Amino acid sequence: MTIAWEHFTPWTSLAGGMLIGLAAALLILFNGRVAGISGILGGLLRPNAGDSAWRLLFLLGLVLAPLVWGMAGPLPLPNIEAGPGMLLAAGLLVGIGTRYGSGCTSGHGVCGMARLSPRSIAATCTFVAVGFVTVWLLRHVFA
Repeated sequence: MTIAWEHFTPWTSLAGGMLIGLAAALLILFNGRVAGISGILGGLLRPNAGDSAWRLLFLLGLVLAPLVWGMAGPLPLPNIEAGPGMLLAAGLLVGIGTRYGSGCTSGHGVCGMARLSPRSIAATCTFVAVGFVTVWLLRHVFA
């Protein structure tokens, strides 16, 4: 295995992580809500009165952030080594996993672990372990 050091970006990664943490902290401070993206999006599918505006604005911010960043400089080009069928299957599996896990990586991994939630720590460890196994299987067994 080799590491592509030219793509090692500790400062921009740190800044991005800090911005994610700041957004999560501000959402829970001002709205009392956890910044779990699957829960935010799911709440739009079954809206409660007066609950949709903040959800739409949060999701709009997720979409607009890369566009604003792109005005400051070029965005990196993604390198996706999967076809449309594999991406569709992966998306469905992630969606199923968020339902079974009662949340996604942002809700459990960012917000839940920051609160030292045992359920979120277990869920995040499971996400990471399944990710390792999946990559190993796809790269070494089924390649």
